[in-house]
Amino acid sequence: MKSAASNTVRRIGVLTAFPPGRNSLNEFGFHLVNHMAANDDIDSVVVFADDTDAGAPMTLDEHSGKVDNVVCWKFNALTNPLRVVRAVRRAKVDAVIVNLQFATFGDSKISGGLGLLIPAILKRLGIPTAVILHNLVDNVDMQDAGFTDSKVMAWIMNKAGRALTRIILKTDYVALTIPRYVEFLIESYGADNALLAPHGSFEEIAEPSFGIPADGPRKILAFGKWGTYKTVDILVDAVRDLGTRGYDDLELVIAGTDSPNAVGYLQGVADNCADMDNVVFTGYVAEEDVEGLFSSAAVTAFPYTSTTGSSGVLHQAGSYGRSAVLPEIGDFVEVIEEEGFIGVYFEPGSATGLADALAKLLDDEALNAEHGQRNYLAATGIPMSEVIDWHLVHLNGVVAPNGAAGTAN
Repeated sequence: MKSAASNTVRRIGVLTAFPPGRNSLNEFGFHLVNHMAANDDIDSVVVFADDTDAGAPMTLDEHSGKVDNVVCWKFNALTNPLRVVRAVRRAKVDAVIVNLQFATFGDSKISGGLGLLIPAILKRLGIPTAVILHNLVDNVDMQDAGFTDSKVMAWIMNKAGRALTRIILKTDYVALTIPRYVEFLIESYGADNALLAPHGSFEEIAEPSFGIPADGPRKILAFGKWGTYKTVDILVDAVRDLGTRGYDDLELVIAGTDSPNAVGYLQGVADNCADMDNVVFTGYVAEEDVEGLFSSAAVTAFPYTSTTGSSGVLHQAGSYGRSAVLPEIGDFVEVIEEEGFIGVYFEPGSATGLADALAKLLDDEALNAEHGQRNYLAATGIPMSEVIDWHLVHLNGVVAPNGAAGTAN
């Protein structure tokens, strides 16, 4: 049991999707853990990771003695709350951070909802618990995101989502990276523990080259989990359009995998553009290949029909100095501009508008470089190492007044 004099967080747990698993937020979870392990004020990190077909959780060779991987939950499993609670209690951590969005634990209504109860259960058991919340259910179009085809069910799911949001807010604090989300939780839910936290840049890398790479074809990159509100059909049509305008040196790179809600989607896209020899499907992109993927792109494209908040992919694109074409969706535009990003906008659903936006950045080298620089500054303004310090300050503030951490029960 910890003494009152040692009421600081030294052994921290992180409940997250984790590579090589491909569930949502796995990249953010990886960088969060990696920077925690590099922090001298943390003795050890326990990753409460997902059980996937991709194999055991990735080991961090540089910090192998400081990070323990505990596989204790599975996407869409009804037993996740029980398994996670058992694992956390056995691990005897001082505090837990949950890396969360509303479909983290499942895309089925029951399993997904049960998973969202986990942070509040941990808190109820006396374990200091914080949540990094990446989206709000109030901002998710349930039909467009592929959770339901019914307007009535979408309404019910939104009501249930609001109830789950209130439960999540029962943790010690909920960290969000977008000011308007913090304001919304305060105003709509009466939250007094919703905090604005920096997103943090994943890597502290040297300043990249800006503009269009000189070698090879000009690559248009789209990266994500595809098939619901993120679809690439319109992007394929836009590249076809550009081909008719004389852009004969383009290559469309579609990186990533199907959304769990749209299995088989990318194969259908590949079948529909089989006549195009300038479309490349990379499949899943390993962490070590991300830098090369973005650095080779002339422009990044975000062919979304709706959004669920800030874009982790845009943060990655910015960290490598890439320009972007972005859908002109009101909330999305406001969110990214609050974060300091810039892009050329197009009307969602318009292949011609998307082609025009791409052409603007492909034709103007100076504008392309300027946008890349702006996005780089937005993405790298605060390194992830400082985000870890921010969380430690707040977690220590939770632990200290309570005496020993909750796992001493």
